[in-house]
Amino acid sequence: MIKQRRIWSWLVIGFAIALQFFWSLGASAAVTDYLQEQKFLTNVWQIVNRSYVDADFNHQNWYKVRRQFVNRKFNSHDDTYQAIREMLATLDDPFTRLLEPDKFKSMQTSTAGALTGVGLQIAVDEPKNNVIVIAPIEGSPADAAGLRSRDRIVGIDNIPTKGLSLDECATRMRGEIGSEVKLTIERPLADDKGFEKFDVVIKRDRIAVTPIIAKLNQEDNHKVGYIRLNQFNGNAATDMEKTIKKFEAEGADRYVLDLRGNPGGLFDAGLEIARMWIPEGTVVYTVDRHGVQESFEAKGSAITTDPLVVLTDGGSASASEILAGALQETNRAQLVGTKTYGKGLIQSLYELEDGAGLAVTIAKYETPLHHNIHKRGIIPNVEVALTEPITRKQLGTKEDPQYVAALSVLDGTYKKNVIAKS
Repeated sequence: MIKQRRIWSWLVIGFAIALQFFWSLGASAAVTDYLQEQKFLTNVWQIVNRSYVDADFNHQNWYKVRRQFVNRKFNSHDDTYQAIREMLATLDDPFTRLLEPDKFKSMQTSTAGALTGVGLQIAVDEPKNNVIVIAPIEGSPADAAGLRSRDRIVGIDNIPTKGLSLDECATRMRGEIGSEVKLTIERPLADDKGFEKFDVVIKRDRIAVTPIIAKLNQEDNHKVGYIRLNQFNGNAATDMEKTIKKFEAEGADRYVLDLRGNPGGLFDAGLEIARMWIPEGTVVYTVDRHGVQESFEAKGSAITTDPLVVLTDGGSASASEILAGALQETNRAQLVGTKTYGKGLIQSLYELEDGAGLAVTIAKYETPLHHNIHKRGIIPNVEVALTEPITRKQLGTKEDPQYVAALSVLDGTYKKNVIAKS
């Protein structure tokens, strides 16, 4: 009987030791996971700390912000993502944001020249924080549905967009090819007299982003190279060079460069394309957090010096504004159309260890005459508004009033409304 009790005692002790061992293993794993999540958040914090454009971090102590978020309880990687989103939100900069692995991959695919979805470039219209369309992508489902620059997206599948981030809106609009999404749109009425509200159902598809659509138009005694640049993606500079050289060989003697509805893209692509048109001078300045300016110059490698007019509108943003501002302020071209969008910030993308990405605003840019156009836009030399919307097929034809005005500017017959640079 005593021997039996001893056996049971040893069994109980052994079971307790085993429990303690496995509990220790679990606790150790939990601690390890927690430390890994802390490290992940700290890595994001450090990237922002060393590269963000605003050295004051939106008037807050960035070290205190780190302490506030790094000591949270992280039960999962999603908890860490949420903490990072909240931490970045304190910067009050919608362009500095976390991109989860699928979103980061989608962005990389987009800048490479293809993506899946409805084909909209969107932004937040401050200060009311409305989600607006910068421009639909040429030939995309959204383009076919008739969506326009400056349309407000107020609902996605009956879910209000108020309070959603840009990435959340983009995620809701993405989906399988052939599936449908319902967008609730508010469209500004003429003379800013309110909005027209309507729903549109769009079928998602694979979207090939063709950066350039071009044609050589015979206009009286001149051959006009009409080049519509839709996006500054990875193919844009190469395609632009080929197009200009082709038109030069075919006898083009003047050009119309159409940046309407071009939401921007890669900074380097904008810089390369500017150098194809500008023989000499500064293309753009960038200003970092310390106020240090870096200038990017033309290299004397312009492909043509033929007369040039650039078409702009409210959908011309970011890299489009770098190019338009450079061409205008070096007196290489006149701008015709309406004021540009006004995004003068530059982001850099960082890949994180789990495949996610971090977009960080690292600098602002200034035009050759040191104008900061962020939230201001660029005013064209000749302002010509479209009183009625036109189709894609009408762009660059005599049914396109802004293109017709550009031809008149090239001929010197348009009564110029030259905007004073201030």
